[in-house]
Amino acid sequence: MRLVLNIIWLVLAGFWMCLGYLLAAALWCITIIGIPFGVASYRIGMYALWPFGREVVKKPGAGVGSGIGNVLWFVFSGIWLAIGHAITGVLCCITIIGIPLGLASFKLIPVSLLPLGREIVDSDDLRRAVAAYGRTGV
Repeated sequence: MRLVLNIIWLVLAGFWMCLGYLLAAALWCITIIGIPFGVASYRIGMYALWPFGREVVKKPGAGVGSGIGNVLWFVFSGIWLAIGHAITGVLCCITIIGIPLGLASFKLIPVSLLPLGREIVDSDDLRRAVAAYGRTGV
């Protein structure tokens, strides 16, 4: 089912949103200071291209630097990408078949606004880690 949803997503929304992230990545990478933002934009763009089967989680140890970086990101890139996800989500939700795609687009809004201090993991790996954590009690 993930494959089918990812293919439909790629055609209807993923390709266009990925292009937006790649444009933001290219603009951020013009300066040396912007390279970490460009890398984050590229990473989130690849997630936006093929989102089903992966999750965004908070990165342990992300500190004040991520918070300050997220403020800069929000002002220069995040708000525009989030608007793109909101519009895409509404358009996808017009049809019953598109509702899962619209929900996926809405799920991408928080990470498009504040991408630093987050990482993308495979859903199966996340489930295994949660199950192992529950067994060990750590």
